This record gives sequence, C-alpha cells and structure tokens, in this order.
Amino acid sequence: QMHLVESGGGLVQAGGSLRLSCAASRSMFPMNAVGWYRQALGKQRELVAALTAGGTTNYTDSVKGRFTISRDNAKNTVYLQMNSLKAEYTAVYYCAADNGLTIARMSRQPICNTWGQGTQVTVSS
Repeated sequence: QMHLVESGGGLVQAGGSLRLSCAASRSMFPMNAVGWYRQALGKQRELVAALTAGGTTNYTDSVKGRFTISRDNAKNTVYLQMNSLKAEYTAVYYCAADNGLTIARMSRQPICNTWGQGTQVTVSS
C-alpha cells in the first residue's frame, strides 16, 4: 500500500507563497489521479487541485491563477505551489490519490483510497 506524507505548511502573511510537497512511498502514477484537498475549521473537505496520470490538471475556481500542481516522477513527489495567499485559504491541506476515480468524482466527495496526514497552512491577514 502506498503511503503519502505532506510537508511545507506553515504560517505566512497574506500575499505570500508556500510550496507544499506530497512524497509517496512508491511511484504515484499507477494511480489515476493525485489531488490536494483542504479542510478549514468547521467546513467540508474540498478538492483544490488535481493532476491525472496523463498530465491533466484541474483547479477549483477560487485558486485558479494562484495555485499550481506539479510532479517530479523521479522523486515520487507532487507539489502544490501556492501564491498570492489569502486568509480564507487557512486550512489543513491533504494530499490524496486514487487508482480509479476521475477528477470530477474526486471533486464531489473526498473518497480517495489513499491519504496523507495533512499539513496546516495558516495565512494571516
């Protein structure tokens, strides 16, 4: 079973940047897709960015133009570059992967079969 470990979270001022990393215990892309979710306090977990094995990317509207998902196959790592951060982006960010779900399905419900432990991102206003 593949394990995912996120890193790179922290405290940053509004307008700043962070890069999150999701390191896998083996190659990720037998998996159909890898995504970054976030969950703010008292809110549902939402998909913010996703990347398919074929290289297709998808972003939720609120982060388009600010976030970029990418991968380094040699390092078994997926990244989330977050720029122009806003206070409302404060949340725990989770990396998740699934070997059968489409991005559309991943966005409707957080039911991926593999999850990391999450990393806290706090954006101060």
